[in-house]
Amino acid sequence: MSQPYGAHTLAIDAAAEVERVSAVIRRALERSRRKGVVVGVSGGIDSSVTASLAVRALGPERVFALHMPEQESADETLPLSTGLTDWLQIESAVEDISPTLEAFGCYRRRDAAIRNVVPEYDTGWLSKIVLPSVVASDAYRIYSVVVQAPDGTQITKRLSTAAYLEIVAASNFKQRTRKTLEYFHADRLNYVVAGTPNRLEYDQGFFVKLGDGTADVKPIAHLYKTQVYALAEHLGVPEDIRSRPSTTDTYSLPQSQEEFYFSLPYDRMDLCLYGLNNGVPIEQVAAATDLAVEQVQRVYRDIEQKRRTTAYLHAAPVLVEEVSEVSCEL
Repeated sequence: MSQPYGAHTLAIDAAAEVERVSAVIRRALERSRRKGVVVGVSGGIDSSVTASLAVRALGPERVFALHMPEQESADETLPLSTGLTDWLQIESAVEDISPTLEAFGCYRRRDAAIRNVVPEYDTGWLSKIVLPSVVASDAYRIYSVVVQAPDGTQITKRLSTAAYLEIVAASNFKQRTRKTLEYFHADRLNYVVAGTPNRLEYDQGFFVKLGDGTADVKPIAHLYKTQVYALAEHLGVPEDIRSRPSTTDTYSLPQSQEEFYFSLPYDRMDLCLYGLNNGVPIEQVAAATDLAVEQVQRVYRDIEQKRRTTAYLHAAPVLVEEVSEVSCEL
């Protein structure tokens, strides 16, 4: 009798998967006639696995990593990412992007948008934006901003559409600045840029267009996050990275990916996404995720809505007419 639907469904042959992904990375270099891979590393699981896969595919001498902290990065981000590159024995550089963000007006523009909702928000305050859980109700979900005064007092206010869009637009300078630096180093080294989104992020549009959504090869975009963790264990990624909670590391207050974007923690979200993608009976998905059937239905609706609203992020430029291009299919 087969096992009921659950986490084991996402189990993979990690050794075989490493070989498969490594072959794709090598083919990407052959097709592009580039010599190596640049990876932006953040001390998170996805970038750590991507860098590790690149090293397995090419050797440490053909992988270059970038650490790109800014003034609102978590304290542990740089120690974790430099610990990874030391462990992998790859060349890397630290690029503090705070001055560039200041020049773009990233912080100033974002703070002005917050003050439209919380007028007392000022220098020394911290902030993040959050989204209500989709499993709690069918109510339309609206982002709120959470701000914290220097004395620790927190205020939560619902965001207007204009304020939300401006906060996100300003914050996107962070991902786009990092990608610009990745391509600078890729160009000077004649390397390709590796992207780090996993399947959940790629499917649900959890990336910035022309920011972390841009890359020449995306080695883990087909893998559910549960599978990324399995590869991390197989590859020997340091335990302090594997045990770090998933975070956006974008806002000055600590912020999980769940409260910012996803409906559930990644392990349950993976099971919902896989179940929807593969026609698993919804009752089995509900049992595996410890949710009611109607809650899984809400998650499914949210998945489909995100696919529709973020399709633009995946879209190629619109042309007046077709223009022949050299095929670069891998």
